[in-house]
Amino acid sequence: MFSDLKRLGRETLVYGLSTVMGRLLNFLLLPLYTHCLLPADYGVVATVFTYIAMGNVLYSYGMDFAFMRFSTTEGPDTGDFSTPFWSLLTTALVFSGLIHIFAKPLSVVALVPVELSDIIRYSAWIMALDALCLIPFAELRLTHRPAAYAAIKVANIVLNVALNYVFLVAIPLGIRGVFLSSLITSAATFVLVSPVLALRLKARFDRALFPHLLRFALPLVPAGLASMMVQVINRPILQRLADDSAVGLFQANYRLGIFMMMVVNMFDMAWRPFLIQRAGLPGAREIFARILTYFVAVASFIFLAITLFIPDLAALPVLHGKTLIHPAYWAGLGIVPIVTLGYVFNGIYVNLLAPVTLAKRTDLVAWATAAGAAVVIVGNLLMIPLWGLQGAALATPAAYMTMAGLLFLLGRRVYPIPYEYKRLAHAAACLAVTVLVFWFWGRPIVPFAHLPIRLGMLALFPTLLLVTGFFNAEEQTKLKGFWKGLKPAGETILPEPGADTRDA
Repeated sequence: MFSDLKRLGRETLVYGLSTVMGRLLNFLLLPLYTHCLLPADYGVVATVFTYIAMGNVLYSYGMDFAFMRFSTTEGPDTGDFSTPFWSLLTTALVFSGLIHIFAKPLSVVALVPVELSDIIRYSAWIMALDALCLIPFAELRLTHRPAAYAAIKVANIVLNVALNYVFLVAIPLGIRGVFLSSLITSAATFVLVSPVLALRLKARFDRALFPHLLRFALPLVPAGLASMMVQVINRPILQRLADDSAVGLFQANYRLGIFMMMVVNMFDMAWRPFLIQRAGLPGAREIFARILTYFVAVASFIFLAITLFIPDLAALPVLHGKTLIHPAYWAGLGIVPIVTLGYVFNGIYVNLLAPVTLAKRTDLVAWATAAGAAVVIVGNLLMIPLWGLQGAALATPAAYMTMAGLLFLLGRRVYPIPYEYKRLAHAAACLAVTVLVFWFWGRPIVPFAHLPIRLGMLALFPTLLLVTGFFNAEEQTKLKGFWKGLKPAGETILPEPGADTRDA
């Protein structure tokens, strides 16, 4: 079991490397935005990008997945590349053309100032260019060219960061500069994937294949929209129930949850192939159950670390004495632990995908995602009037808890896994005790103050796990071996009485 778990951890790091690089590079935009844009301006940016995120689902309408489903990796030709591409090109031109023409009335509907209606036009062509890159990117994945895929993605982010600096600092264009940067970046990405188009695109459209592509692709749209709503719908709702400044504060601090999000994304990239490859092996269900237990323990520790030290990160001096996040945005730091907790439940949801995936009942995922979307919408509508930013943030863990709970109930019917319920409750109890200690401490966290006390609170959680018997004998042995491996060179480590030292 431990060899499998070790391999999963290794694969998580390997597969997540490009994702982490991309996320961290993108994270550099946060201090740039908070220092160059007022909260109200940043709120407009966040709201419009929310519409872009949901629009991307409609622009793609699952056609990239349909292309992969009806293709093969055998031989130099992976299938009909041209039909799905021409389909996306046609719809992208129609959608973006209409948005371009009706940009001013659409800006009124989106609560964007009419004088900024040009950013609606920029957004239209950003979505069009992104849609045209989908089939070439799918081709790179099908033909096992991950280096090219990752290089283009990272180049995209590097260029976007650089252009944002140009259009916000060197040539200050404000909000327009943000969208102009994205438009140029999307165009550059299309140029980078054009060699794939040159090799694969032909002047043909298979009318017999196209209905099959649509029948596979279109059912993916509602699930994709629901999943995207869980992640971003709180911005436009917050805008309508509050104002653009509230959205700006919310967006800046929501993005500080990136660290837990990266952990979940890295795990997810390794987890899905891991569970498929080991599904038929002896003891597979027990391994899957143990992985959930370990994930909850590790994620709980990271959640505590972020909660205890996020003010220090926000106040971290970067260039020329400026803090990482402008002090004007610190008023929203209280939502970061809530958002981080939401990503913890998102990680649990990812773990619980195992039963429905192995039972080939991915249709159940759509029900869980739809329930999450409903909860996040209703939660925002009910809680924002009561608690403002905190209400919008609370809707996120509520949605992911709903998704995880429903997927658990559905999954146990199709592929039972003997999850370690007592140990999960044990970890949750240790986390609750640590949070209560933090709560009764009662002092607001001042950046870089009381660091020894906060480090002690962070150490309390793993200490409670150890002293209350969370780890079994085999795990304790592994932990001791790991700890001995961290001892400084030259330090003598005496074996325990009766210990077998042959494997030392």
